[in-house]
Amino acid sequence: MKKITFIGAGSMGFTRNLVADLLALDAFKDVTISLMDIHEGRLEYSRRAVEKIIKARSCPEAKVEATTDRVRALEGADGVVCTILNGGVPVWRHDIEIPKSYGVDINVGDTRGPAGVFRFLRTAPVMLDICRDIEKHCPKTVFLNYTNPMAMLCRVMQGEYPKLAISGLCHSVQGTAGMLAGWLGEDMKDVTYTCAGINHQAFYLDFKVRGEDAYPRLREAVEKPEIYKEEIVRNELFKAFGYYVTESSGHNSEYCAWFRKRPDLVEKYCTHGTGWNPGVYAYILNEYLKGEDTWETEFQKWIDEGEVNSLWNGEYAAYIFNAVFGDGKPFRFNGNIRNFGIIDNLPQGACVEVPCLADPAGIAPFKVGEMPRQLAALCSLSSQLEELAVEAVLTGDPMKVYQSIMMDPLTSAVLSLAETREMVKAMFEKNRDYLGYFKGTL
Repeated sequence: MKKITFIGAGSMGFTRNLVADLLALDAFKDVTISLMDIHEGRLEYSRRAVEKIIKARSCPEAKVEATTDRVRALEGADGVVCTILNGGVPVWRHDIEIPKSYGVDINVGDTRGPAGVFRFLRTAPVMLDICRDIEKHCPKTVFLNYTNPMAMLCRVMQGEYPKLAISGLCHSVQGTAGMLAGWLGEDMKDVTYTCAGINHQAFYLDFKVRGEDAYPRLREAVEKPEIYKEEIVRNELFKAFGYYVTESSGHNSEYCAWFRKRPDLVEKYCTHGTGWNPGVYAYILNEYLKGEDTWETEFQKWIDEGEVNSLWNGEYAAYIFNAVFGDGKPFRFNGNIRNFGIIDNLPQGACVEVPCLADPAGIAPFKVGEMPRQLAALCSLSSQLEELAVEAVLTGDPMKVYQSIMMDPLTSAVLSLAETREMVKAMFEKNRDYLGYFKGTL
């Protein structure tokens, strides 16, 4: 009997999809699902959701337990999934709203730049505490992180706990591959690709259908008005860089200076797209604000009426666990791991998102070599700024936070150095209760 622990299990969408995937595999028909969250209400709904999935999957030998005690949840775990958010909406809304008051318009704010960095500063100490508990109570576990900012969190955890098996997962790789296949009218079973870079700025270095290069067809496809409008920012990036990027237009509009530095550019590129997230200001924050009053009703509705998908829900976690300590079937995926000779022209030691193989020996990355120079130039800056933020966490030096944010492409396109410093000071003040480990002031 295997044990899989979910830290942040009150994120019920992730939890129920990942559990449904696990229970669809023969190796986990008798698994123990241990749910942990600090929010007792959300935790209880997730427990009931898992019970429903166990029944729908016809897995009477599977068990679910729920606890607010992290150590109890981790003891003896073979696999751990993390989906936490440290600081609720009343806290992280300032990550979006303070930059906006200075003129920095943010769509999501969970990856890098001012909002992503401060989310990282709040979350890193908790993630390092989780790693400490894993090292003590289940050191052989496979730890899969879904919490953003993905690259910075994986980098700091892997750096401080190098003996633990840690990888970060983002569904944008397989999700975008499916989108591109759909544009071409192809089935994903006929598609192969090599995708590499950094989280949310990874690119398909090749994209093939039945072994043939599909990029010429994709270049034709994005010229069709109905396809161009689905992902305006990403399609513009594709035309400029020659390779397709993984994360949505809304996210990618934040990571460079070309789409959000003026209101007319936001209107042109980030307002009229037809994809799930074209890039309007504070999109994810507004979705969370809506959910503050409706989550309980929505959770209950799914428990009463929701269907348990009989197919794969599109996430990698179950198949990675299956490869390492299930039936041993190797599984290839894109994971977030430190760059030691994997991508030659990105910063060594930083976190990259690259093809990996999971098997009974563990998780190992494939060597990518050099990325095309234009992609390396784009990713290198983001990666170096992430490294500065990691140094900030490890040293408690607020100047490194400022330096990471002052060179962020969107921020530097809008603000002077002095204005950026004032914005960072204001963000520190709003996060005072979470950032007591920083020494001194700016």
